[in-house]
Amino acid sequence: MRITASWLLRWLGFIYFWVFLGWWRQAPGLIGPQGILPAADYLHAVAAHFHPAARIWFTPSLLWISSSTAALHVMCGLGLAAAVAVMARWHSRWGLAVCLVCFLSLIACAQVFANYQSDGMLMTAGFFALFVDLKSPSWWSWFSLRWLWFTIYFGSGIAKWMSHDPQWRHLTALDQYYQNLPLPNWLGWYAQNYLPHSVEAAIAAAILILELFVVWLAFLPRRWRIALFWIVTPFQIAIILTANYGFLSWLVLGLGLTLIDDRHLHWLLRRPYVAVESVLASWRVGLASAVLVALVAVTGLNLAGRMWPALPTPQRVTFALQPFRIADPFGLFAVMTRNRYEIEFQGTRDGRTWTAYPFRYKPQDPQRAPAGDLFLFAPYQPRFDWNLWFASLSSVQQERWVESTELRLLTNDPPVLALFARNPFAARPPIAVRAVLWQYWFSTPAQKRRQGIWWRRKLLGQYAPTLVMTSAGVESLPTR
Repeated sequence: MRITASWLLRWLGFIYFWVFLGWWRQAPGLIGPQGILPAADYLHAVAAHFHPAARIWFTPSLLWISSSTAALHVMCGLGLAAAVAVMARWHSRWGLAVCLVCFLSLIACAQVFANYQSDGMLMTAGFFALFVDLKSPSWWSWFSLRWLWFTIYFGSGIAKWMSHDPQWRHLTALDQYYQNLPLPNWLGWYAQNYLPHSVEAAIAAAILILELFVVWLAFLPRRWRIALFWIVTPFQIAIILTANYGFLSWLVLGLGLTLIDDRHLHWLLRRPYVAVESVLASWRVGLASAVLVALVAVTGLNLAGRMWPALPTPQRVTFALQPFRIADPFGLFAVMTRNRYEIEFQGTRDGRTWTAYPFRYKPQDPQRAPAGDLFLFAPYQPRFDWNLWFASLSSVQQERWVESTELRLLTNDPPVLALFARNPFAARPPIAVRAVLWQYWFSTPAQKRRQGIWWRRKLLGQYAPTLVMTSAGVESLPTR
């Protein structure tokens, strides 16, 4: 497993590189001192409610030392350098450890901007990978990564089936899928417009069969695991090509390497294979194996508890590990989104003419191709644009950070404005800012030919209160 394990660790380094690159560009605007949800404010709130020892466990982060903009840049820079070291196989374990510490420090303080299952998957993958000895990978270290791969797939299948979502039960889950996911791309437009319903229904059925049944081949002998690898790898590549889920699909794609071995990898590369060492010969019973066995057992019991609620589960252990994101339950796309809504921020200097703040990545201009830029297929995750998709499915009462964004725009705060494509009020700040809600649909091929549009949209009304700058300060006007 030495060569395969080396490839997987390099793959993790590649993903961490993109993750820290994304945080470096976005962290000041998201959790910096002038950001939407400053980490300092969050840490002060935690400190006020927890004992000094408990607060570190509840929020394990180096940002307790400093949460300044400079500290965020140092954290991201260290993470980037460590990710490069992992890719170059230069002290891989130490590099991976630095990646984990820096990544956990960021997501522990990011609040709603890190409420993603993918963050837990990456933390767990990095933690398990720490136990992989590249010279002689132990059976348990390799199995734990394969187990993580299995829990992602099977957990998603269980979530879909247990949700009783009629779209999955009736195999209509993909009918509007490509336009309603967080960050659509232009290949998704073609897939939705040109794939017949029969094909989409067949794909939906195949997804359920794959996630609930076929993934069990991961625990069978070698030839079955290799067959499974060749089933799931094209599946993940198709997802990457037709949808942008940040680093999620790339991580799951890489974890698929745990299904094969060095002999098959050499066959793929058309190189002669020389057996180095038996995996079983590297079996060692010790603290590392005990930790991995315990984590596999905890996640296994939690997975079983989702199918049989009466089954006792280690809830206290899961709760205690929750701040570290290494025992999270996974279940993707349990309920498919039925409609696409988009929040748009607008400003005005005269109270009559409203100008939109242009986004970098998410749908806005009907004539702009979905995600038609550099990061179409890359593992880059624009967390601000991503979170606005989630907020659009909820209310401003539950997504107060949207009002905080309005306030930052009203005062022309550079870190928050950097999250947008440009500042339409660069010369002079607006006197008022509001957030409105649109509903979006993919255009039809005929509409695209006639009007050159990728999207159709309809204004639904105001999403958040209007904030107005007056001589007495900022005032909030109710939504109309």
